[in-house]
Amino acid sequence: MTMSDPIADMLTRIRNAAKARFNSVDIPGSNLKTELAKIMKEEGFIRNYKFIKDGKQGILRVYLKYGPGQESVIYGLKRISKPSRRVYLGSDNIKSVMNGMGVAILSTSKGIMTDKRARAEKIGGEHICNLW
Repeated sequence: MTMSDPIADMLTRIRNAAKARFNSVDIPGSNLKTELAKIMKEEGFIRNYKFIKDGKQGILRVYLKYGPGQESVIYGLKRISKPSRRVYLGSDNIKSVMNGMGVAILSTSKGIMTDKRARAEKIGGEHICNLW
């Protein structure tokens, strides 16, 4: 069975694993998901990630990050642009998430990047998701 929105599936798996206090979660791999995990690691939302080759499409293993009281570092994940409704933003329309406490991830012509970097480079694109 094919999946209609693999990015939403990735975000849901991470959200559910964080609520269940798992150390890691396995996600069917792709280049886009690996780039999303890279940004999550750079922004401090996850500890690490690893792409495991399995002869098919691969597995992306995401290692979750928790605070001192075992509370999840990820408070929310929200998919913005969906297959049924794409959301595109110009560089002047990119707003900060949770007054700068969160991160918006965009797919631009220069690759996947955060809202801060897209504003600095004055480039717009498809608004994939928000993390806070």
